[in-house]
Amino acid sequence: MKGTTRKEEIISVASRLFEEKGFTAVSVRDIAQEMGIKAASLYNHISSKQEILSSLILKLARDFTKGMNGVQEANSSPLEKVKALIELHIDITVNHSEALAALNNDWMHLQGQDLIDFVQMREDYEENFRNIIRKGVELGQIQPRHPEVILFSILSTLRTLYLWYQKRGKLDVNVLKKDMAEVLLHGIT
Repeated sequence: MKGTTRKEEIISVASRLFEEKGFTAVSVRDIAQEMGIKAASLYNHISSKQEILSSLILKLARDFTKGMNGVQEANSSPLEKVKALIELHIDITVNHSEALAALNNDWMHLQGQDLIDFVQMREDYEENFRNIIRKGVELGQIQPRHPEVILFSILSTLRTLYLWYQKRGKLDVNVLKKDMAEVLLHGIT
């Protein structure tokens, strides 16, 4: 297995600090101090704090996009696709909760083309999810509720999962996937 590069280490430390304090409250000096090095040394590996934020957020956005593409290409029912998307969110949350905090809380600090790319990926993802829900309603697999309400309900829960998951410790991911999918797809009754 390949070792962690210094840049990956910087991004990891910054990710944790962004989650704790927020992007705007963290300086390059804070990141360097946390790593036990001088701020000037960071610039041998990164060009700016903005580069770190872009790396974190765009990587996750690409992971979500790749996951959505796989779900769309799958020969499965809309209900099975929604379940697969729930599981995708859970996997990304469990494996990248600190970066997910940056994606949810700090995306608006992206600049230029990175901001444009992120917003486009998010809009495409949501539209694809919405279309899967619409198809499920059309086929009678999903109750005839407004697709926006269904989408909002599912994504609101999944986007804040990282907060809850961190407080609960290491809940078995398979139990989480099974039970969360059941609750989100079938309710509690």
